[in-house]
Amino acid sequence: MFLVLQKRVFLLTGLFFCFVAGLAAVLWFGGRSGVPAFSVYAETPVTVVVDAGHGGVDGGAVSPSGVKESGLNLAVALRLQDLLRFAGQKTVMIRTEDVSVATDDSSIRAQKASDIRNRVELVNGTENTVLLSIHQNSLPSSPTTQGAQAFWNRQDGAEGLANLIQDSLNGSVNAGNEKQARPIPATIYLMKHIDAPGVIVECGFLSNASEAVKLQEPSYQTRLAAAIAAGYLRMLAGEEAP
Repeated sequence: MFLVLQKRVFLLTGLFFCFVAGLAAVLWFGGRSGVPAFSVYAETPVTVVVDAGHGGVDGGAVSPSGVKESGLNLAVALRLQDLLRFAGQKTVMIRTEDVSVATDDSSIRAQKASDIRNRVELVNGTENTVLLSIHQNSLPSSPTTQGAQAFWNRQDGAEGLANLIQDSLNGSVNAGNEKQARPIPATIYLMKHIDAPGVIVECGFLSNASEAVKLQEPSYQTRLAAAIAAGYLRMLAGEEAP
């Protein structure tokens, strides 16, 4: 038991220092307004709902080598949760294992529909929330396309948050391949039906062979999580994206 606890402390300590390093890089390269990310917090604390997209029978996108999106989403989401908690934020994870959150398992189609409805119910049933949903992109018709991108829903505050997250991603993992945050299409059920500000982060393209390899690396997953957390904390500090 002692060795297990020691290992857990070591891993969390390493993750914390990676977060600090990642946050420093984000703040250095992004061209900020000069407001420290940790100095000001919202008067009413929010709960960050961290959503690892897909799971269980729904593996999401798949890389040419067979790597499923759902497991990568979970790896980044768990790191994001740990980093936000280090920063004193309240979080809720929609899933902590590679499983579906469906309550109807009568068919695969029914499971997928039940899963997404349950995610909406969890977000809307939690008071004062922000949703951060982690996904991976894929564009087989353009295997050279790469990079992380944020997408925002129509709720107040979501666009500003997505812009800050995108700015952090551009400074941390998108150097030379900067992207802009975009609105989420109205066809995305989860983001259309939640009552909270929501941002989907597409962490990279599984259809890009070299990026798919990076997305499997724990250090790169931590960089992604640190950039997303930094964008959220900058929002709490009252910062706006340049």
